[in-house]
Amino acid sequence: MMTFDEYVDLAAAAHGHICAGQILGIRLAVHGLALLGLDDPTGAHRKRLVTYVEIDRCATDAIGVVTGCRLGKRSLKFMDFGKMAATFCDLEAGRAVRVAALESSKQRARELYPEIESKNEQQMRAYRDLPDAELFAHEWVTVEVGAQDLPGFKGPRVVCASCGEGISFQREATIGELTLCRGCAGQAYYKPLMK
Repeated sequence: MMTFDEYVDLAAAAHGHICAGQILGIRLAVHGLALLGLDDPTGAHRKRLVTYVEIDRCATDAIGVVTGCRLGKRSLKFMDFGKMAATFCDLEAGRAVRVAALESSKQRARELYPEIESKNEQQMRAYRDLPDAELFAHEWVTVEVGAQDLPGFKGPRVVCASCGEGISFQREATIGELTLCRGCAGQAYYKPLMK
């Protein structure tokens, strides 16, 4: 594993700036990996790790930097729960740990550094200095990672009977006798302006 400051530099480069969320994300990922006993997530352990993040904020970019997990590698999974939490899954050992940031850490930042006026600076300092026990709660969990969700999965590709677009990773819907993409099956996140 890298030093904390090396992770900060990489996170700043990946995200475009460094902020309290980035610092918290680095600490959260380092803590989760330590609980699993994985000390080389971008090297020897890279094929063992899948990470589920529960928020699409600054911390998620930092978690990706530390773990090496990426959406494009299918090793980073986004679950839109709006929580500052992530679950780290060791596929080889069949273990997973969910780490969540404690809300009380913000108050601890105010208590520890009242002389710092900027809330972001105050939190960055506290998130660097506080022990893991004052920043995070963790629980051991079970995550069923289906074969179609594993990195490297090569499955059949089907074509939507309505729009003609290809569908990978068994994400199609069957309506009656039609094979449809989720968008054509009524699950679209977008609305076409014209047809």
